[in-house]
Amino acid sequence: MERSAYPVVVIGAGPVGLAAAAHLAERGIPFRIIERGGKTAANVAEWGHVRFFSPWRYCVDEAAGRLLEETGWERPDPEHYPTGADLRDRYLAPLATHPAIAPNLRLGTTVVAVTRAGFDKMKTPGRTDAPFMVTTHDASGQEDGLLARAVIDASGTWTRPNPLGASGIPAAGERAAAGHIAYGIPDVLGAARAQYAGKRVLVVGSGHSAFNVLLDLVDLAAAEPGTTITWAIRKPAAQAGNLFGGGINDALPARGELGDRVRVLVDQGLLRLVTGLRIARIEQIGAGLVVSGDDMVLDPVDEIIAATGFRPDLGLASELRLALDPAVEAPAALAPLIDPNLHSCGSVPPHGAVELAHPEKDFYIVGMKSYGRAPTFLLLTGYEQVRSVVAAVAGDWEAARDVRLVLPETGVCSSSVVLGERGVSCCGPAAESVDGSCACATTHDTGSTCCGEAVPQVISLASLTRGSCC
Repeated sequence: MERSAYPVVVIGAGPVGLAAAAHLAERGIPFRIIERGGKTAANVAEWGHVRFFSPWRYCVDEAAGRLLEETGWERPDPEHYPTGADLRDRYLAPLATHPAIAPNLRLGTTVVAVTRAGFDKMKTPGRTDAPFMVTTHDASGQEDGLLARAVIDASGTWTRPNPLGASGIPAAGERAAAGHIAYGIPDVLGAARAQYAGKRVLVVGSGHSAFNVLLDLVDLAAAEPGTTITWAIRKPAAQAGNLFGGGINDALPARGELGDRVRVLVDQGLLRLVTGLRIARIEQIGAGLVVSGDDMVLDPVDEIIAATGFRPDLGLASELRLALDPAVEAPAALAPLIDPNLHSCGSVPPHGAVELAHPEKDFYIVGMKSYGRAPTFLLLTGYEQVRSVVAAVAGDWEAARDVRLVLPETGVCSSSVVLGERGVSCCGPAAESVDGSCACATTHDTGSTCCGEAVPQVISLASLTRGSCC
């Protein structure tokens, strides 16, 4: 049987995986979705208490919305900010039960390997004509193999948190202290309240996940005497000028507000900020956990929350030929556009099937997993990725290459490398475009703006001539 006769396999039934399914359904391409969780968007359910800083208008894929409207579904208020639970209950769960998707969804099943049927990584002649073999295990331990014409891996990174160790591996003693370390965004005001109430808590991480946890912990401390909060980041104080985000310059007001609120709490002394901590060791002593770096030792704490980001699990594709950046672990063509060591502004140039392609034809990693270890992913980016990828799988390369993306500006650089003496310089040289649609405003002594008022913007991949658009 020719490879094109088999279905497309989508790995993961989260927001981006279900969006891929919606686009496949619209094009009439047979597909199967494999989800390791026992319910749709199982990972989203784990942070259901967290409110998005993106309003609903950035959270619904257009193909998915069209499918749902066929059933009488009404779009949520586009300016309202959903929680993870809202996203799952009001959008993802109804989408998963749509008649075009539900029969093709397999829950409680883990993909353990994706290979070319009959071909290991070394074998070349006839390789691209062979279907993919997707090997799965279900909850009962039953192993199965599913043949596929293409594979879209939207499995995310939630199950692979970064360790606390500054060297990229668990710090000495980190595994032994696992019972007192939570990775991600625990519900400290809800299900996990008893674990943190009245305790000395250390939060590690400098992103918006850390901001969410810190704000909740301050609320907990107000209600539960004895709760103390220490916040530790790796950057030294001299490089932490953009620590609190873009503030009023952020085109996503809720995201800017998070940083502003945390800044106020630090100024008020409601949480203690420690900079320049590169964790090397965690020791359990009588007074609690002692966290230390090469030249710093913190006071003992009872609990640690590691809001340190995530990394992709690439093991399932070990027999495929992938082109991945060795540092970012994203597709090689995408990595320079999102590398936080180089990327000076929060907006990401539009990208799709071309940038996500690998030497293994018709295998695509999309969504958060496509960003590897980079932390700047937005749902809207993933939705445009899968629109382009599905078009490519369908052979519609004109649509696949016409990648258009409307992204809100962050209003702040994502790398301290570009910060000026006052920590305000942003954007560097702007990308040039044929129609002049993207340009940066000037930098001022007292602050800076990125792209002025012209945000969010529609940016076309075809219009960019060089660089990245701030």
